[in-house]
Amino acid sequence: MIDPLYAFVFFGLFSPGPNVIMLTASGARFGFARTVPHVLGVAIGVGILAGLAGLGVGVVLNGQPALKFALKIAAAAWILRMAWLLFQSTKLDKMVDSDRPFSFLQATLFQWVNPKVWAVVLAAAAGYSTGLGPVAEGQKLAIIFASMNLFVCLFWSFAGSLLVYLLTTPTAWRTFNIAMAVALAASAVMVFF
Repeated sequence: MIDPLYAFVFFGLFSPGPNVIMLTASGARFGFARTVPHVLGVAIGVGILAGLAGLGVGVVLNGQPALKFALKIAAAAWILRMAWLLFQSTKLDKMVDSDRPFSFLQATLFQWVNPKVWAVVLAAAAGYSTGLGPVAEGQKLAIIFASMNLFVCLFWSFAGSLLVYLLTTPTAWRTFNIAMAVALAASAVMVFF
């Protein structure tokens, strides 16, 4: 029988959120190959957060409401900024912050302010603990989250790269950018729920 943690992690990470939206947009804008560092950064960053949650960082965050609220504010502000820049993007050769996709480091660091990842990681650490010691629990979560998220990220960035065949006019690109920006902004609002 399959451990229910795997299904929880898969559905938690596969469903739309900041990473899915940004990887799909990056795949469409820059192609699959140029998005791979972004993919790897997300997978590693999520794995690191999951490992830390298994070590007990989630308990610390839940015990410090002011710190938790500050993290939510930072996350919402960053995501809204990304959504605004994507919304303003109208040309085919212009992306959110630059003319290149997220780097490995940018994608890894983004996970620290990604509210959806925090929610899934903390829920998994709290709800699927197997009674292992903190180090073993952290390792288990890190490996599961990083490996499953790698495949999720590869899927969404590849799916985005296929959208380029549908986005053949400036109007189609503008519509796509607006849809991605609205979805990204909506994910910022979800930080507070």
